[in-house]
Amino acid sequence: MTLQETNGGIRRVPLPANSAGSERRLELFLLVLFFVGWLAAIVLLMASAPLAGIFQLGLYHLYGVAAVLGWLAGNIYVYRSRGTPKVLRRRLLLIYLLGPPGLLYLLWSTAPLPAQQAAPLASVYSCVVFAILFLVPVTFARSGSPNGRSTG
Repeated sequence: MTLQETNGGIRRVPLPANSAGSERRLELFLLVLFFVGWLAAIVLLMASAPLAGIFQLGLYHLYGVAAVLGWLAGNIYVYRSRGTPKVLRRRLLLIYLLGPPGLLYLLWSTAPLPAQQAAPLASVYSCVVFAILFLVPVTFARSGSPNGRSTG
């Protein structure tokens, strides 16, 4: 709800569906999701709750998920950061760049144990794939605007 001035005074008016409040709710949801993913990854790193073998996940599948997640997060970041102040843009960058790798690590920890032992750095490489494909839309958005700066 927001306040709107009328002839007879001030009245409450509902916000439109695409207002900043709904956008903030999406970022809050993603922030909680990514925090839970990183928390679970840290717990799994301490090996108190092993999940190995839940999914029959191969390297190609992990890198495919990393590529899709990176491309999607980069495009959403570019869309959400348009027209926002620089301070808020940096916060959005932290959410969209540093959050999803926790989910990738969590996904890799559910792969069969022999696959994890055969490729111990696969989770790191998947984060690199994610970061590279995240930066592609961000770089194109900055190079496509006047003076090489992102819009906003």
